[in-house]
Amino acid sequence: MFDLHCHILPGLDDGAQDLTVSIEMAKAFVTDGVTVAACTPHILPGLYQNSGPQIRQATAELQHVLDEKGIPLKLVTGADNHITPSFVAELGSGHLLPLADTRYVLVEPPHHVAPPRLEDLFFSLLVAGYVPILTHPERLTWIELNYKTVQRLAQAGVWMQITAGSLLGAFGRRAGYWSERMLDEGLVHILATDAHDVKRRPPNLSQGRACAAERVGDIEAEHLVVTRPQGVLMNLDPSSLPVPQPAMSGSEPVYDKRSGNSERADTGRSLAVRLRTALGIR
Repeated sequence: MFDLHCHILPGLDDGAQDLTVSIEMAKAFVTDGVTVAACTPHILPGLYQNSGPQIRQATAELQHVLDEKGIPLKLVTGADNHITPSFVAELGSGHLLPLADTRYVLVEPPHHVAPPRLEDLFFSLLVAGYVPILTHPERLTWIELNYKTVQRLAQAGVWMQITAGSLLGAFGRRAGYWSERMLDEGLVHILATDAHDVKRRPPNLSQGRACAAERVGDIEAEHLVVTRPQGVLMNLDPSSLPVPQPAMSGSEPVYDKRSGNSERADTGRSLAVRLRTALGIR
C-alpha cells in the first residue's frame, strides 16, 4: 500500500517528536503493509514555519537512517499545505510542496471556519495544471453547512482524501458519518493515515482499507490505497486512473445531525462549468 499523508518527519510539527518516534512509525508502516509513505508535515504560517527545502532535507536525512537500519520504507516528499492567499505562487517558488514533485498537491483548509472563496482557490490550482487533493474533509467542523461545496469540488476534478481513522471511529461519530457518506457517494479518491505517532494516531491503513471494503467492495478499496496513490506517485493523468465507485452495501451511515437539507444554497455557476469555460472545453 501507499500512504500519501503522514507526519513522520521528526520535530517539524505535531507529528513525530523525535527520531525515535519516526523510526517506530516507519517500522509500524512496514508491518502494516505500506511500502511508500509521503512525508507531509504542516506548512502553516505562524505555527509551523516549514518550507519545501527544509522538508526535502529532513526527508533525505530520515531516509538515510531507515536505509542504514534496514527498514524497507521508501519516503517521498510532500506537505500538508495550508491555504494561503498566494498558494499557487508558493507552489511555483518551491515553498509549498506537491506530492513527490508531481502535479498532485495536498490542500488543507482551516479546520473550524469555512474559508471565503474556497472554490476560487481550487479553480486556480486546476487551471494551473495541478490536481488538488482536499485533505480529510470529513473532519472539518463546517462540512455540514458546506457539503454541496465539497460535492462541487469533486465534480470539478478536486480529489478527496479521507482518513483511515475516521472510518475506524477514532475521530468520533460525526467524522465517521461523513467519511462513510462520501464513500457511499463515490467522492473519495484516496485513503490515508494522517499518522502522527504509534499510539494516539498510528499507521492503520490496512484497518481503514478493510472498513472501506465493507462499503465499496474490495476492488474499490484497493484503488483507495494502491491504484490511485501509486498513480499519483507516477504522476499519471487523473483521467487514466479509476473513477471512485459508490457504495455497494445497502447500509446507511448514521449520525445524529444529518444535514442534507441544511446546506447553503448553490448559487452562481458551478466550479465544473467555470473550469470547462476557462479551458475552452464544451
